[in-house]
Amino acid sequence: MATTGITVEPLIFNPVAGQGNSEQDLATIKSILEPTFDLDIQYTTPEVSAGELAVQAIEKNVEMIIASGGDGTVSAVAEALINTDIPLGAIARGTANAFANALDIPDTIEAACQVIVDGATKKVDAAYCNDKPMILLAGVGFEAETVEDADREAKDRLGMLAYVLSGLKQLREFEKFTTTIETDDKVIEVEANSVTVANAAPPTSVLAQGTAGVDYDDGLLDVTIIAAETRTGAIAISYHLLQSASSNEAAERDDVGYLRTKWVKVTTDPPQKVVLDGELIGLTPIEVKCIPEGLTVFTPIEQVIQVQERLEHLPGIKITAKNSTAEEQKLESLRSIVKDGVEIDSEEFLNNQD
Repeated sequence: MATTGITVEPLIFNPVAGQGNSEQDLATIKSILEPTFDLDIQYTTPEVSAGELAVQAIEKNVEMIIASGGDGTVSAVAEALINTDIPLGAIARGTANAFANALDIPDTIEAACQVIVDGATKKVDAAYCNDKPMILLAGVGFEAETVEDADREAKDRLGMLAYVLSGLKQLREFEKFTTTIETDDKVIEVEANSVTVANAAPPTSVLAQGTAGVDYDDGLLDVTIIAAETRTGAIAISYHLLQSASSNEAAERDDVGYLRTKWVKVTTDPPQKVVLDGELIGLTPIEVKCIPEGLTVFTPIEQVIQVQERLEHLPGIKITAKNSTAEEQKLESLRSIVKDGVEIDSEEFLNNQD
């Protein structure tokens, strides 16, 4: 039964996500959220997915949906919420937590819960890839092969290291393909190893980092093309993109290309595997369209400190406060003396000003 004055909200919880104790995780979530919300906890099962639970909640006209699990769980709920204006509270408990990291949402349970309690929301972009909802990115070629090779057991045991080891393995099986990339205003034909179309991506999604930071609220998709000639070159590219992502700078290599666009179509010869938000969906071609401000999410409160004035640096300036009290004028004189490096007794100074 709902508590008077407390909103009833669904919490879609994946009990098998991550490497921690799910019962303890849920207890922590409840301890932080239940003073504010009356949680309707709904568990995902092999038979009932997070996306299905989200659709059911939307049909009940809920005011928000909270999702707790890995990227698969959170992304599935987010996909159901596209163009609904219903805010998503994300509590990441997965292996990579790419969704949370890409959207600047804390990836610890306590901090993520506090973001939801604080109540600040923000509209971010979403996208559709072959008419399927897309929150993060679609990867063609190398990225898709890496995700496929990083099996569930390895991810549970090794975490993000599973993706790294899989990536190194894929480098040994280095291959190139012919790709045609079409946008609203151009057609690009090139030999490539990887094409990544990103709506949002954390720095750890290295192959998406051609541009100077993947903006998730600019109304554009970020397309990165990798065209390495050798395995050594591919490794060097990965290192360079990781560095450029960390410094928020665009890639500067002749074997990396990038562009921003509202819409893109990617075809390849031969057909390549495609990964969409961490899940394999089939083979190329793909067509991706950005949905500006298509998703509402709870995000940390942005504390922007605006400088109200900057005057003291002007040469020869004199500032006199209007309608100041005698005590304030004394204190202002004291500040001026201290600023000039003169050591005095402040109480004696104030007394002598009477």
